[in-house]
Amino acid sequence: MKIAITYENGDIFQHFGKCPSFLIAETDGKSITSSNVVSTNGSGHSALFQFLKDLGVDTVICGGMGQGARDALENGNIRVVAGQSGAAEAALRFFLNGDLKDNPAGKCDHHHEGSAHTCGEHGCK
Repeated sequence: MKIAITYENGDIFQHFGKCPSFLIAETDGKSITSSNVVSTNGSGHSALFQFLKDLGVDTVICGGMGQGARDALENGNIRVVAGQSGAAEAALRFFLNGDLKDNPAGKCDHHHEGSAHTCGEHGCK
């Protein structure tokens, strides 16, 4: 399994579409076999699906995510575990133990063309 976690300074980055990097972890079920941080090189929103697909990712752990991104990932057979916060590596271990579940509160529903905001506003956490 290959898991991507939105990542910045060791923590889960809270806005999927503006994520600067991902912690990419390969696992054999319950154990991490390798991990590294990969920059998105400025890819954002719609480009992130292909970026993750090209890396062979099958699960994404993140903070807030809009419905369009969720639909694209899930339609591309990438599992989404949104609404998470805190240390990325701790979340990965919780996920591997079966203790991390998708949280509907992680839905960003405030995206508007040209809107400038910081994730955390309008209930996006």
